[in-house]
Amino acid sequence: MATPIRISELATRFGAAWHGEDVLIARVASLESAGSDALSFLANPRFKSLLETSQAGVIAVRAADAAGLQRPHVIAKDPYLFYAQAAQLLYPQRQARPGIHPSACVDPTAQVSDAAEIGPNVVIDAGAVISAGCVVMANSYVGARVELGRDVLLHPTVTLMTGCVLGDRVVVHPGAVLGSDGFGNAWAGDHWEKIPQIGRVLIGDDVEIGACTTIDRGAIEDTVIGQGARIDNLIQIAHNVEIGAHTALAGCVGIAGSTKIGARCQIGGAAMISGHLEICDGAVVLGGTLVAKSIREPGAYGGPYPMQPHADWVKNAAQLRHLGELAQRVRQLEKNMASLKAAAGEEE
Repeated sequence: MATPIRISELATRFGAAWHGEDVLIARVASLESAGSDALSFLANPRFKSLLETSQAGVIAVRAADAAGLQRPHVIAKDPYLFYAQAAQLLYPQRQARPGIHPSACVDPTAQVSDAAEIGPNVVIDAGAVISAGCVVMANSYVGARVELGRDVLLHPTVTLMTGCVLGDRVVVHPGAVLGSDGFGNAWAGDHWEKIPQIGRVLIGDDVEIGACTTIDRGAIEDTVIGQGARIDNLIQIAHNVEIGAHTALAGCVGIAGSTKIGARCQIGGAAMISGHLEICDGAVVLGGTLVAKSIREPGAYGGPYPMQPHADWVKNAAQLRHLGELAQRVRQLEKNMASLKAAAGEEE
């Protein structure tokens, strides 16, 4: 944690108005658990009653929720954003402690900045470039010709395969694998022939990649993750996928090869996206949705079947098996009705 900070300084820095005593803040906490040294926030008016019982030293609220509040508070356009910005100051990212641990294995042709930190049992392969301020933590592997921009943080056991390029201030969490081979195989009649994956993975500035996520290298061209993207844990991104700037993917999303996702999209957890599709800028895909065709217009899209009691599901599933037969009967009835109307018209 950083040094405690006055609420007036936080408000000035992030463009908010503060009221009451200029409290010294050392941490952030929820309304329920906060103490007098903590900053909390109210983002949802449904929980406004908690303002009366919370012990928080300062609370960030919207102007509409500040009426009658007789305690130190900050009026912010977006209290949740204010909390996030304050938390970054109070809980800063791990900074480099320059040096190479004696147990690390660094190829003589690698270029490691004197201002970078290389942790225990790290392996840095031939031709890799590690820039100033980078932290490569224990047991990570940085492959041949990998390039890390400034202030990159690789948590323990991260694997970067040959040729990956990471921009500045990228954060990769434990167990993530970037640049592994995509699923490229050609059927030879009686067996599969592997297709060498010769592209790279390119990661833009300020991207964060979650634990145990895998991003495949391109088959021929590169797999590309745009600036500021947020990629959660346990996500699979296949070869030649392109993800636009500031798009966010929640846990367990799977994206098949060569799909292009635009900027500022939001993809909910466990969504499944088929290959060779295009998703436009600003699209929102709800959790659990199967995307089987391109999305051309911004908006929210969802297709998960609503949860219901198992007995009801069994009954509905039984009817679904006869859906084709039912459609055929309806078409036949429509034809019969048309014939009857035609005959009645002739009689008149």
